[in-house]
Amino acid sequence: MKVPVISRVGDSLTSRRGARLWAVGIFAAVLVLFGALSSIQAPARSASSLVGDSDSAKVAQIIAANSNESETTALLVASRENGHSLSDNDRAMIDRQADALGHAANVTAGRTMASEDQQAAMVPLSWNTVSDAADRETLKSIRGWIQDHPSADLQLQVTGPTAFAVDVTNAFAGADFTLLAVTVGIVAVLLILTYRSPVLWLIPLAVVAIADRSASLVANLLGNAFDLHFDSGVLSVLVFGAGTNYALLLISRYRDELHKHADHRQALAKAWASSFEAILTSNLTVVLALLTLGLAVMDDTRGLGIVCAVGLLIAAIFALFLLPPILAMCGRNAFWPLIPRPGQEAKTENFFGRAARSVMNRPGLNLTALALLLLVLAGALTGTRIGLDQTQQFRTATESSSAMDLLAEHFPAGETQPVTVLAQGAGTGPLRDEFARLENVKRVGEASQLGTTAWQEFSVIPDVDPNSAKAQDLVQQLRDVAARGGDGKVLIGGQSAEQLDSHQMHLRDLYVIAPLIMMICFVMLGWLTRSWRTALALGVVNLLSAAAAVGLGSLVSSVVFEADALDVQVPLLAFVFLVALGVDYTIFLTQRVRQDAQALELHEAVALAASRTGSVITSAGLVLAGVFAALATLPLTVLGQLGLIVGLGVLLDTFVVRTLLLPALFAVLGSAKRPVFGHVSSPAEASAEPITQKESNINA
Repeated sequence: MKVPVISRVGDSLTSRRGARLWAVGIFAAVLVLFGALSSIQAPARSASSLVGDSDSAKVAQIIAANSNESETTALLVASRENGHSLSDNDRAMIDRQADALGHAANVTAGRTMASEDQQAAMVPLSWNTVSDAADRETLKSIRGWIQDHPSADLQLQVTGPTAFAVDVTNAFAGADFTLLAVTVGIVAVLLILTYRSPVLWLIPLAVVAIADRSASLVANLLGNAFDLHFDSGVLSVLVFGAGTNYALLLISRYRDELHKHADHRQALAKAWASSFEAILTSNLTVVLALLTLGLAVMDDTRGLGIVCAVGLLIAAIFALFLLPPILAMCGRNAFWPLIPRPGQEAKTENFFGRAARSVMNRPGLNLTALALLLLVLAGALTGTRIGLDQTQQFRTATESSSAMDLLAEHFPAGETQPVTVLAQGAGTGPLRDEFARLENVKRVGEASQLGTTAWQEFSVIPDVDPNSAKAQDLVQQLRDVAARGGDGKVLIGGQSAEQLDSHQMHLRDLYVIAPLIMMICFVMLGWLTRSWRTALALGVVNLLSAAAAVGLGSLVSSVVFEADALDVQVPLLAFVFLVALGVDYTIFLTQRVRQDAQALELHEAVALAASRTGSVITSAGLVLAGVFAALATLPLTVLGQLGLIVGLGVLLDTFVVRTLLLPALFAVLGSAKRPVFGHVSSPAEASAEPITQKESNINA
């Protein structure tokens, strides 16, 4: 009989000669990769908040195209450090400082404008736009000059879109290293607790660390080649989390086989063959789900999805093709001091098996109760507001956010960031009158021709904070009024419009991509179970678990981060990670149940599979939750919220869904007198030793 391909590869990876060749070959490829790509840096974060083909982006493009020079603007904000009113001498000093700053940094300083309460002043700054990088350098020069030329009792700060982008970059200075250190520490501690060995934990950690570095280098290459923007911290978290999960599954199977085989290489080959399908199915599910983010309108979302998909492919390659050769060369002693031996007395059924049996005694009732619990948690989404104010993006105060708060406190709302209106082919008089009658409109400016074009330009000054949800509502009202105005073309732009367009495009991405991800999970679960009925039930559970996690996370987030809303990026990214990563544990458990159900009655197969996979899935869940919790070390609210929600979701999936709900679901499906799984005979299963009824009470 021909040896199956999977078994043949497993034998090659674990044989004495094959293990050395695989290890040397992969390490050589890694060294070449490191040498070739180490000089490539990750692309800089985009300073622009413009969204694709949105109205706000069109307004910015039309104004830039019809201006003599493309300009970047910022605001110099001045106040007394003691909070007192500005004196005549203070205002004169501000004028002199602004004039000197303009000459030193090669920027144009406008007229100084003081607030009505005389407690703050602002000076518009502008300069010719060359590139995002040049704008950042100019902004740094402005701040550097201010720092080198302090004014007695005066506090000078710079804010604006470019200032916010620079502050984001500065906030991440050294943060990626901190995140990596925290992630490695969490993984190391959990691996030590899992394996209870001073040696074994080092092997998967080293393999995953090499995979992470390789993924980062490839991501930097792709980012520069295709202009992809992404967060390297999220990439590292995913690679470490998923890579460690794959390693835990493989090593758990390896330990099982060491109890049966005297030859550790034979045991490792069988473990690799039996875990290959689960790891491959899990990885492809997550990778395909992440690739759907490539359909996103938002640049950051699209870039993150593509590079993370590539990163997880790399993680799976290292887990499947580097980890086994290293384990083979280390031998059985890698498990010291708890070295598994053939013929050792097996442990009785553990907590996870007993929990599975308990819920299967009354499966319908338990399934209903657990589903209601998830529905209640998911119900918290109904009261969740989406969209943070600009100043809420940072978890700690920055110069740009502090200055923006100062402007909002002392200047009339909307004066610093008015709504820009471009009208063509329609009379602006009636339109301006209609705009002026809207609630939350303070005044409407005079219209003027934009260059030599047919466009008429004017401003709408809101009396609400331009960074607030009310300002976005006003922009939508303006657009609704303009749409009813006739045949003329009207475009609404400005900072508030950009934020609204960003919000709407993120929601559009969620509505388009979420169904695709569910479809991918359904297809992969169908392929695994060979039963579309079972796949549909598992998919619904996965969706419900993700919704419950986001609902629970939004409640906890409001307390932890003191934010009354979720960032616009969080719902989509959290959904992708929760559904795609949550299905991992469903796949791990389901594959084991399917294999054991070929020789055992379904209830026994579920209890046995729960006992065998309980510890490894729990360890994997704790690792994944831990590494996502590490995102809380980063300074942006969006990453903190994302880490919190995904971390809570993974724990919910690990301890509630996988431990209790899935066994009850399998029992309900089995009671319908229809097969839970379709017939399959994979290479791994064909080579596996038959399971006897006696083994149904064994925790390997």
